[in-house]
Amino acid sequence: MRELLKGNKLKLTYLRDEDIEAFTHWYEDTKFLRLYSSEPSIPKSPTEITKIFDEVKNSPTSIGLAIRDILSNEIIGYLELDGISYNNGTSWISIAIGDSKNWGKGYGTEAMNLALDFAFNELNLHKLQLTVFEYNLAAIRLYENLGFKREGSYRDYIYRDSKRFDMYLYGMLKSEYANV
Repeated sequence: MRELLKGNKLKLTYLRDEDIEAFTHWYEDTKFLRLYSSEPSIPKSPTEITKIFDEVKNSPTSIGLAIRDILSNEIIGYLELDGISYNNGTSWISIAIGDSKNWGKGYGTEAMNLALDFAFNELNLHKLQLTVFEYNLAAIRLYENLGFKREGSYRDYIYRDSKRFDMYLYGMLKSEYANV
């Protein structure tokens, strides 16, 4: 049997208390926050990060996973399945590679492939969906290369730097996933 949640460079694991320090650092980086969230780019304290962790851990409809370098075990990102509707086989998925030094190295692709395999083949979900801001071109490329289809847009959804941007809705059905 193959090993779930483990790839060539990465593994997906549970969130650990020591991960709070990395998240706190990421939440101090406004470039990261403006790609990750539509909320104002406000740093969060370790206490606030702990509360977020606890909400995910205690939710019956969320699975939060740390993205870790397989050799160093260092956390480099976060992946979440959220709003899981087991009876309908649907879920939202989101990913963030925290530190910009790790961007553009293929970590997002590998982590998403691990998550897609887990969601479709282990959880037996039928559909995954996500949103992305129109200015996040790297993420859009990633999602489209993985096989996600643009299903719509929330026009003028986000206001950044005196401009309005759309937020795109993407989805992928289990039958569209290449590794089924």
